[in-house]
Amino acid sequence: MALLEVRDLDVHYGGIHALKGVSFSVEQGQIVTLIGANGAGKTTTLRAISGLIKPTRGSITFSGQPITALPAHAIVARGLTHVPEGRGIFANLTVLENLMLGAYLRDDPGAVAKDLERALELFPRIRERLHQNAGTLSGGEQQMLAIARALQSRPKLLLLDEPSLGLAPQMVQLIFKIVQSIVAEGTTILLVEQNAHMALGIAASAHVLEVGALVTSGSAAELARDDKIRKAYLGVH
Repeated sequence: MALLEVRDLDVHYGGIHALKGVSFSVEQGQIVTLIGANGAGKTTTLRAISGLIKPTRGSITFSGQPITALPAHAIVARGLTHVPEGRGIFANLTVLENLMLGAYLRDDPGAVAKDLERALELFPRIRERLHQNAGTLSGGEQQMLAIARALQSRPKLLLLDEPSLGLAPQMVQLIFKIVQSIVAEGTTILLVEQNAHMALGIAASAHVLEVGALVTSGSAAELARDDKIRKAYLGVH
């Protein structure tokens, strides 16, 4: 059984039909990526899965349980956490306060302290800045903080929306390396990423969205070799 099952998902924003019958699944222990042009519906898909917007049709099942009607905080409690595009950190709180907010639903202080320590091992640059306001961090450090904060909820599935956006190439490499470490430790990742080349390089499978509809699915390696995909998303002519 897949960890996440999305079936026939429709989302409307007012008169706009943003998602049209989108169906896919995410297997446990994998990185699965959604690729597509701006406005294809990638972010909308993640927001529907995490409960930030309600679908007008379709179903979402996580760990065998329906979550379509649940509020966002109840979905986090089930083990599904969303790192939004733009990071969503609290600029006026310290780095440590941001991290502790990631564990706000937990009541196991010993395990929280252990998870915090593990996150700081993954992100040593964050450890050096624990008592600074998060707004003073660079873009790359803010992205690290957003991922580290999400890990404090101990997710089974992490939704990552555009983690490389606006970052220098060296920082992008580092973030992607950390993403692979997180999966190696047992967390599954659904990745939305404008840098399709990088995304296909680390994902097991991929789904291509165009204007709100899913048009192609397959192994990431297959799609990376597909001429149409290469021309449309990988800049190969």
